Amino acid sequence: MTEFNRFQTLKRRFFAMRNGIIADVVRKSGAPYPLVFGLNLPQIRAIADEFPVETELADQLWADSRCRESLLMAPMVHPRDAMSAGKARRWLEESPSAEVTDVLCHRLLQHLPEAMDIAVSIAGSDRDLTRYGALRLMFNLIGEKWREIEPYLLAEQQRGCDVTDGICRRMADEIEFLKEG
Repeated sequence: MTEFNRFQTLKRRFFAMRNGIIADVVRKSGAPYPLVFGLNLPQIRAIADEFPVETELADQLWADSRCRESLLMAPMVHPRDAMSAGKARRWLEESPSAEVTDVLCHRLLQHLPEAMDIAVSIAGSDRDLTRYGALRLMFNLIGEKWREIEPYLLAEQQRGCDVTDGICRRMADEIEFLKEG
């Protein structure tokens, strides 16, 4: 009988739940991954719940940058207290898509005590997707820190970047709402 390590078992779960139709749509939309199983986030979350929260597995998943589902699952199994600010910045700088960045910020980085400092440290990046990550992380903190965030939002809006335009509009609406309240 063949025994599989955790990473192999996890990949077998991805394979068992694959959805060719969704995978084709993701690929045709220009996704930067050679390997797409077509799982949705609830499916990935369900698989993540079957595995321990541990740095080693999360790092293995993140290193598997060819696979969409691996990158989406990595923040779900990374322990919050083991994520350093430096590693958080590196993952944001390496993120290949807005989808991965969204999950990274929502599932992991927004819970770090230094989340705002991380966002500020990359807000001036030359890479559009990294700045998107800064804004996405700030957006998770907007309710309590909108006054700190507003100058970064205004600076990004002046860039006129297609990658960050949508998040900028949503953040501006939220800040306007908070100002009224």
